[in-house]
This record gives sequence, C-alpha cells and structure tokens, in this order.
Amino acid sequence: MNQAGSPGAVRFAAEEFPLLPTAGNLTVPNPARVYDALLGGKDNFAADRAVADTLAAAKPALRHNVRANRAYLGRVVRYLASKAGIRQFLDLGTGLPSLDNTHEVAQRVALESRIVYVDNDPIVIAHARAMLVSSREGETACLKADIRDPEAILEQSAKTLDFDQPVAVMLLGVLYTIPDADRPYDKVAAYLAAAAPGSYLAISHPASDIDAESAARAARYYDASMPTTQTNRTRAEVSRFFAGLELLAPGVVQLNKWRPDPGDADPGVQISSWAGLGRKR
Repeated sequence: MNQAGSPGAVRFAAEEFPLLPTAGNLTVPNPARVYDALLGGKDNFAADRAVADTLAAAKPALRHNVRANRAYLGRVVRYLASKAGIRQFLDLGTGLPSLDNTHEVAQRVALESRIVYVDNDPIVIAHARAMLVSSREGETACLKADIRDPEAILEQSAKTLDFDQPVAVMLLGVLYTIPDADRPYDKVAAYLAAAAPGSYLAISHPASDIDAESAARAARYYDASMPTTQTNRTRAEVSRFFAGLELLAPGVVQLNKWRPDPGDADPGVQISSWAGLGRKR
C-alpha cells in the first residue's frame, strides 16, 4: 500500500488500531460481522453467524434485503459518478469492506474520485486498513468516528473532501442504529448544511411498514443480541430525511425498485427496506 499522503493512499485517522481484530473479539457478536455473515462474506465468526441465523429465522427475507442493499449501493454510486458527475463521497457507517465498495465503484467511473469512509467500530477500521486500496489518481480516507457527531466528522473529512464542491453523503443501512431520541433528522441535516449546492443524499433504511410483523420480530432479536438497537421506520419517516431536497425519481421506494439495472432478477420476496436519493439545490 502507498504511504499516506501519496496518490492512491488510504489514510486513517486512528493509527492505533491493529491490522486484524484481536482474539478477544471473536466470541462476542459484532454488528458489522453479523452483516457480513448475512451478506455471505468471510469476515465473521461463529458468534456472528449464530446471530445472523437467528435474525434470518425471525425474518426469512433478511438475506435478500442485505443483498438488495449492497446492489443499491452499486447502482446509486454508479449513477452519482457517471450521471451526476459527483467526484466526492462521504460514506457514513460503511461497515466491513466487501465486493464493490463505494470507492471501487466510483473510481471505476472516475479514477480521481475521493472517498471518506466513517465508522465507529475498530473492527471495521482494522479490516479497512488491511484491505482498502484507492486508485492512484484519487484518494480514500477512513475515519473512526460516530456518525452522530457531524461536526467532528466534517472537520476531519475536510482533509480529503472539498465541501465547497458537491459531495454525496451516503447513509446506507445505518440510520436504523440512531434512535429518535438521538435526533437523527438533525444529524442528517447538519451534514447537508455543510455540503455545497449540487450535493446529494443517498439513504437506505429498514422499513417498519413492509413485512411489519417479521421486521418487528427481527428488531427485537437484534436488540437482545447486539450492543446497538434497531429502529425501523416507515416510508413517511424515511422521506422526512429528504426534507428541503429535490427527491429524484422514483422517490423513496423499496431497495430493488430504485432504478434497477436491466435484467435484474425479481428477488421473489418483499424487500422491506426503503431507498432514495435527494439533491441539494
């Protein structure tokens, strides 16, 4: 990997984290590793797979939802980089690196794209440090921070991103971890307030009003198994995050219905997550 500051570098704001998780982490379920297990990844352990299996049993369509969320990431980043001309991405709550991460999709379209990943999980940072490689023309940075602290994140991100130019703020499958008591709408508004006109907000969010009984049951199991809680939201509640923005067609819709690629297969189940993309005028 290139040295920090050189073209193609991946910079980290917390160098004290080890390259790999310590053994002490392996028997405790970790949210990012549970998601990786649901996605069919390899960066998870028995404790994570046990929780993933329990959640999937409570909500049989869950693995379809996780895959649909990953596919949405690819489609929305590709649209932003190719159609909207965005060259800067702030990916909040990124999770473990997987196939076709934000920087890979964006830099496939435009090598000069600059990406900042943010997560508060040291395990995510450790894996990212070991795996993420940027294009030489662009830059990818990874910050350990809580997405509920936009002021600190914006300050650190400004080392990589120019907020006088449009940026895509991405909150994919992460806002459900912020309960209403922590004012998620205010946090999202703070990120958008710092962004230049022409910036975008991309969101995906578990739904409380699709497959409602299974969604509520899985959320209860999640709360009982994990250190974080899960707040599913209705379509109206997710739409509220886009207040004041130009909401692009087709609006806030199920993940698999947001601009599907030609030939995308019908998942055969109800995808119980909402997705949308808004533009700051």
